[in-house]
Amino acid sequence: MTVTYTYNAPEGENKSVDVTFTDGTITHTRGVNAVFAEDVYDAEATETRVSEVALGVEHKIAVGAITAPAEEDPAEAPE
Repeated sequence: MTVTYTYNAPEGENKSVDVTFTDGTITHTRGVNAVFAEDVYDAEATETRVSEVALGVEHKIAVGAITAPAEEDPAEAPE
């Protein structure tokens, strides 16, 4: 299944974007370096970079390197 993603433009001094990737069953969040040209945020180039990272995330999900987090057993939760 194709991975989709969402993110917002970086704010302030932040030079990366937090991207949430999902294939409909697994959600994976990671930071991706934003693209800047002469200290000006380049939204189009950042979109290209994020879409390329999404291809890698899609492959990692397909081969099982990225999986859904295991659900915790409430009986095993620390008090």
